[in-house]
Amino acid sequence: MANTKYVFVTGGVSSSLGKGIIAASLAKLLQARGYRVTIQKLDPYINVDPGTLNPYEHGECYVTDDGAETDLDLGHYERFLNTPTSQANNVTTGRIYQSVIEKERRGEFLGKTVQVVPHITNEIKERIQLLGKSGAYDIVITEIGGTVGDIESLPYIEAVRQLKWELGDTNALVIHLTLIPYLSAAGELKTKPTQHSVKTLMESGIKADILVCRTEHELSDDLRRKLALFCNVKKAAVIQSIDASTIYDVPNLMLEEGLDTVVLNQLVLRDDDQPNLDKWNDFLQRHKNPKCEVTIGLIGKYVELQDSYKSILEAFIHAGAEKEVKVRVESIHSEFIDDATIAKKIAHLDGLLVAPGFGERGIEGKIKAVQYARENKIPFFGICLGMQMAVIEYARNVLGLKDACSIEVDEAATNPVISLMEEQKNITEMGGTMRLGAWNCELVPGSKVHAAYGETAISERHRHRYEYNNAYREQLEKAGLQTTGTNPKTGLVEIIELKDHPWFVGVQYHPEYKSTVANPHPLFVAFVSASVTYAQAKKNAKVS
Repeated sequence: MANTKYVFVTGGVSSSLGKGIIAASLAKLLQARGYRVTIQKLDPYINVDPGTLNPYEHGECYVTDDGAETDLDLGHYERFLNTPTSQANNVTTGRIYQSVIEKERRGEFLGKTVQVVPHITNEIKERIQLLGKSGAYDIVITEIGGTVGDIESLPYIEAVRQLKWELGDTNALVIHLTLIPYLSAAGELKTKPTQHSVKTLMESGIKADILVCRTEHELSDDLRRKLALFCNVKKAAVIQSIDASTIYDVPNLMLEEGLDTVVLNQLVLRDDDQPNLDKWNDFLQRHKNPKCEVTIGLIGKYVELQDSYKSILEAFIHAGAEKEVKVRVESIHSEFIDDATIAKKIAHLDGLLVAPGFGERGIEGKIKAVQYARENKIPFFGICLGMQMAVIEYARNVLGLKDACSIEVDEAATNPVISLMEEQKNITEMGGTMRLGAWNCELVPGSKVHAAYGETAISERHRHRYEYNNAYREQLEKAGLQTTGTNPKTGLVEIIELKDHPWFVGVQYHPEYKSTVANPHPLFVAFVSASVTYAQAKKNAKVS
């Protein structure tokens, strides 16, 4: 317990520099040397979690096995490390204050005045050390959200200052990620913003031990020496993070820069073993050298922001590399799909994924897209809301229930083929009240999903409130919509398929959350494979 080492990652100059990717890349290198590593994210917003946030605000909400709704950076952590995260890996200001206020109400502070220092900072320190005290990890990497100087980040910075002093220099260090902008008019890189950012950090009592500098151009030796001198770090601790063609290049780039070696030396840990990145580089080789290409349409309602569907896009990269295929994802806004435009938007695609989402906006466009894929035998994959749209489409156009709908869209629907579970009907609070986290599912032998998974008992992560209405199951199955996966405890339908279709699968859960570099998700692999087959058949038909 006492031997756990802590690495803190802060950011300066600008947001969106990639603290999460740097943290995940460092963790990958340390893991590849044999260390037990985990990463946690401290988010300075007052929401208790991102579960109630619009994806346009903060990107996708990532869900862990234990049902935590978390920051999308936890997805990067899992995809790089191939180890699950949990509730303890994401902490928000809202959760910190909620905990402290609850303690105050219980009288745990013995009548004292509750203050940011020491009570809030003590709570933050406890959360930071929670994973370390478990004894499961040698190194805990903590990413501090936001940028240095933000008012909302100050309690976190102060907590890090205190913790670094308490643990000592050989047990904790700070990596400061910053930007070295290039001024085209002057034709040179500028270090002054970084100098000011480091100064701001020092005014809070923290000295950066390592600088990771995001840049579009190579840092010269003179520039590194200048940064080391004026930012009070060793020259070897000035690490260049140049723009890469893919985030999966970053571990190798950090290895070349010696980031892991600098960290291990400061923490007085052995650095004699070179990281074993053979499997990682094998993935990269296949990812960068595909043998063919497919175009898959992603039908969604938040397509303007790529981070809204981050895990789906990454799952396609993993599955594409597995099959040595370049998957070109074409984002299509469901709100703009109608009878006049649908053929133009979809006919050229090799596969169609209807994405998750909430609310009634864009629903009819998704239903039309499902119908087009079903009738034209285009490989189809529906996730969560996408699966529900497939059920509605089938009920309307095959079963003949023209008014079939979800009560999420129409509470007074006469044929609510998608409805609420009984335990959801009286819920009034929005946050953390959906069906969340890992749930078991039993697959029907001989089904497409059984072929993909290679087993009949699976566990997948959920994030939804509405469900397939079992009152319509018998009618839909008789009409040809197969149920090929159910929850053994509740009897709820988790997976639907069409037998007379090349590949038509809808799942109530979120398979994208469990796809990693080391273990591409089997359903994404099967879907990409079906799309390749479909593309080849189209090509052959044109030739003949």
